[in-house]
Amino acid sequence: MKFNIRGQKVEVTDAIKTYVEKRIGKLDKYFSNSTDLVANVLLKVKGKDQTVEITIPIQKMVLRAEDTNKDLYAAIDLVSEKLERQIRKNKTRIMQRKTKDTNIDFNIDYDNSKFEEDKNNVVKRKQFEAKPMSEEEAILQMNMLDHEFFVYQDSETNRICVLYKRKDGDYGIIETK
Repeated sequence: MKFNIRGQKVEVTDAIKTYVEKRIGKLDKYFSNSTDLVANVLLKVKGKDQTVEITIPIQKMVLRAEDTNKDLYAAIDLVSEKLERQIRKNKTRIMQRKTKDTNIDFNIDYDNSKFEEDKNNVVKRKQFEAKPMSEEEAILQMNMLDHEFFVYQDSETNRICVLYKRKDGDYGIIETK
């Protein structure tokens, strides 16, 4: 696995790089061809809190985890454990999805350079290409990203849908007409 480690308001030292590579490198055992994978690691400091955000794009999916702690090394440990749990939890779903013969491509191209503030208080904009996928795939992707909602194009109806997690733990879908 290759690493892209960046620091936001924190200097990324060799010791930090080595620790991140050691901890996140343990996830190699879950991937058949881990040499092609790139782990994007963002280390952030806000006040006394240290936040570690890791994003790993894999075949048509994105693994993502984020954790905050007072100690940077503890935050790295926590986010590493989160990713490992996420992989183990969704391993069978990922394998089932791999064995299905589908032509569905899922690529999210986030444009983080567009931070705009206007009188409506829009502080961030993201753009992505909505590729067709089933509800099950959308739920899996939303859980892998650890988000509360997910926008996708339904493969059966070709409508844009918003999948969201309800307070009772179930999911809801909003469909466009």
